[in-house]
Amino acid sequence: MSGIPSTQHAVQIVGVDQIEINPAKPVDAVGPQQLLLKVEACGICFSDTKLLHAFDTHPRKSDIVSGLTPEQLAEISSYRPNLEPTVPGHEPVGRIVAVGDQVSHFAVGDRVLVQADWKHLRTVRSNGAFGYNFEGALQEYVIIDERCVVSPDGEKFLLPVADGPSAAAVGLIEPWATVEAAYAFPERRAPKTGGSFLIVAEQGADVSGAESLATQAQSRLTVVAPDALDSLGDERFDDIVYFGADADVLDALGDRLGLHSLLNVVLGGRTISRAVRVDVGRVHYDYIRYCGTSGNDPAEGYAWIPETGNLRAGDAMAIIGAAGPMGLMHMMRAVTLGTEGVRVASVDATDLNDDRLAHLAAEIDPVAAEQGVPVRYVNTASTPLEPGYDYVSCMVPVPALVAQAAALTAPGGIVNAFAGIPAGTYGEVDLQHIVADHVYLLGTSGSDVSDMATVLRKIEAGVIDTTVSLDAVCGIAGFPEAIQSVMDRTSGGKIMVFPSLPDQGLVRLQDLAEKLPHVAEKMVGGRWTKAAEDALLGR
Repeated sequence: MSGIPSTQHAVQIVGVDQIEINPAKPVDAVGPQQLLLKVEACGICFSDTKLLHAFDTHPRKSDIVSGLTPEQLAEISSYRPNLEPTVPGHEPVGRIVAVGDQVSHFAVGDRVLVQADWKHLRTVRSNGAFGYNFEGALQEYVIIDERCVVSPDGEKFLLPVADGPSAAAVGLIEPWATVEAAYAFPERRAPKTGGSFLIVAEQGADVSGAESLATQAQSRLTVVAPDALDSLGDERFDDIVYFGADADVLDALGDRLGLHSLLNVVLGGRTISRAVRVDVGRVHYDYIRYCGTSGNDPAEGYAWIPETGNLRAGDAMAIIGAAGPMGLMHMMRAVTLGTEGVRVASVDATDLNDDRLAHLAAEIDPVAAEQGVPVRYVNTASTPLEPGYDYVSCMVPVPALVAQAAALTAPGGIVNAFAGIPAGTYGEVDLQHIVADHVYLLGTSGSDVSDMATVLRKIEAGVIDTTVSLDAVCGIAGFPEAIQSVMDRTSGGKIMVFPSLPDQGLVRLQDLAEKLPHVAEKMVGGRWTKAAEDALLGR
């Protein structure tokens, strides 16, 4: 590989909360079905901190169990499951500098954006992912196997990118796409066809409606009494219909939900006497959902589930923790939805820090005014929110705040648990409110190629500028400080790493004039530009 070094600088996660900066990581040889990507830039994400804290227990760090054979996986030097050290970084843009002789979809010279969720490659609880069980982009070069980025049905997970936009602008598409996915993901509104269906009911209860639903869906049906749940062993189900209101039973049934599963609570006029333990981490990562009815027909419980988690015209919205990097993106999406014919009534943004709220207001207010969307900034340390919102999005990974978001939501509203909380983390949620008032609690993880395409379209149309969320830049040497600022939530926005600058420390854009004046003079209106990036890289 002419012109390509034999070693490189790289960030590696080698264990739980263990980061190493490797100045001499080998640049692996390119196999017949592989390509070598030279990384231009890669964003740091809060999800990187989850990988750092969980390491081998993260659902995307485990073995691939389908999609590629063990023999094929052994051919991929960047496949690093379980306890093997890995390179994080799943928000990159780069250029292909070498390809194997069997690569057919990509060529040397292609500039590409990586969609990191390779959903045709399954782990036990999730999917294969770039920057997790496959090495990511916080290194100068990374091997990618074509079988990972082209699915069997032809979907490509490397998106072509023109040469014009800065690497930072393109690298920021991925986090914006996860925001898009949080609202666009299609929700299941009926029993899963061919799935496993559990009915839990006291003896004598009329379960014929649930049995009919199971029959229509050609489900594998199991019927038990509440006191017989232990007889099911560790089995989980795609759909659970519970005729009753016992909070202890509901606590137990939540743990019976499989991936992308629904618990439909048929109250039959009864009332759940206390808050229910809900695995809010699994709402986000495993897409578990709760629905139900105050009456006796389980079909009513499915009927009110929204088609997607999108905002609706006239919604009064609150964003909890809005002053962070991801909150800014949610805010910008909400106030610009009018360009797509969906104008919200208002948006309330919360944080516990007035300075962070002021920074958010400086970015959002001009756009909100142009779009005609009223925005209010609330420091909830002194001014608690009042219930009655049609839509509440939670940016803070705290179960109690997700539960609070549900309590703030009006009948018929939606709660978006966007912040990733580790699976197995429970919150005490008012399930009576959710079922009786048709409040839908959802969460999503990652994004699809279509979400990235949507963000690209918005950039090209001038609806959004992704660099509005850029707060700082660094090279490999600045990564430890950068990831710490993400964990401490002291960053005012996204941080972009340029791996070709091994010795560059972390510099916030507001400090560029002092620390890197030759870069600062190329900024326009405090925003990052291609010229500023060229100056940083010494072009």
